[in-house]
Amino acid sequence: MAVSDLTRPADPAPRRTPVQQARLFAGILAGEAAALASRLAGRGSGASIRGQILTRVDPLALAKLLPGRRIAMVSGTNGKTTTTHLLAAAVRQGLGPRADRLVTNADGANLHYGIASALSRAPRADLAVLETDERVVADVIRLGHPEVLVLLNFSRDQLDRHHEIKSLGTAWLRSLEAAGADGPVVVANATEPLIVWAARGAKEVVWVDTQNVWHADSVLCPVCGSTIVTETDASGRERWNCTGCDLAQPEASWRVVDGRIVDPDGISHDPRLQVPGAFNVSNAACALAAAAVMGVPVETALAGMRQVTSPAGRFATTTISGTTARLLLAKNPAGWAEALPIMATDTVVLAIDSVAADGKDVSWLWDVDFEQLAGKTVIASGPRAYDLAIRLKYAEVEHRVEADLGKALAGHPAPVDVIATYTPFQKLRKMGGLA
Repeated sequence: MAVSDLTRPADPAPRRTPVQQARLFAGILAGEAAALASRLAGRGSGASIRGQILTRVDPLALAKLLPGRRIAMVSGTNGKTTTTHLLAAAVRQGLGPRADRLVTNADGANLHYGIASALSRAPRADLAVLETDERVVADVIRLGHPEVLVLLNFSRDQLDRHHEIKSLGTAWLRSLEAAGADGPVVVANATEPLIVWAARGAKEVVWVDTQNVWHADSVLCPVCGSTIVTETDASGRERWNCTGCDLAQPEASWRVVDGRIVDPDGISHDPRLQVPGAFNVSNAACALAAAAVMGVPVETALAGMRQVTSPAGRFATTTISGTTARLLLAKNPAGWAEALPIMATDTVVLAIDSVAADGKDVSWLWDVDFEQLAGKTVIASGPRAYDLAIRLKYAEVEHRVEADLGKALAGHPAPVDVIATYTPFQKLRKMGGLA
């Protein structure tokens, strides 16, 4: 595994012409003005609108802002934001007093304009840890020549937008092939067939066995279309392989074993994270492997990761309508499969919407194992509460409907867990004073 030196400075960015520089500067000023107006109007932090205005004034802003930095990217359907926070915390810990060298889009704005927004605010930061939407990965590889790319997982998400996840995997594969020797070291989840296939285009891959529990989106081989089967090997670990070609789970140098992370030297580490769930141990394993590639020692990286508590509001505890609530984000069946088992309260509020950020197609509700909520007090909320109520009825889960989020959370004497799709999650953050 190629290991870098965290103290090494980035290569200098190409010089811009005065016209190019002036247009970028104008875009940055316009974006900052829009962000200030957004904050004054109480509409949010302004990170998103800053980037939208910036890239509208200067469509080449991202191409100008990426060069001159050492870049680590994080992408995948689930866990991008938390993994980005973990990796950024690890790098920040490694930098020590020079932490100002690091920029990250910690608010989760991961499209072109969100990345440009974050970079525009830190012109002197030569290290960047960037959460990157699946559709943006190929462009950032081409424009930014990242040093590390973390590929977490692939599953159905926002069916109206990502209706065919193999097309995204193809874009990743081709962009890595095109980058060749100038491409990133890829830290890839070995338990995901589509990730393994897409990573074939990379110059070097660091494999991580994450003990993934979601396999419903990995039924058919992306190479030949044959069935993917999962079997238990001699060591008792599950491994997958294609029944029609040579695509199979690779040997991993980093592994998750019973809640611990085993490094390439065989040393087992207790992550002791402040974010809950086995899935976050898997996210931490990928972040730890990426940090090691960047040159951060394992124990230093873990010390930084243990400071991460509620990335962009995920897993945060707040008070809404007089009730203590812990907020969890789940956007698709794989995310719900991770969130439901860590419900710790007797009362659970489930909030669903279907605007663009959530995905307009809610048929995915029928792929979620809501049956495990039997015996809890369940409240269906959000604009699509009645769609959820139908699913809960067929799951034979007792529930009541209260579409209004404030009313759904009012009057609970004990703390409640709340799982929400993206749009109601953001509303809940605001209601709880977290955004």
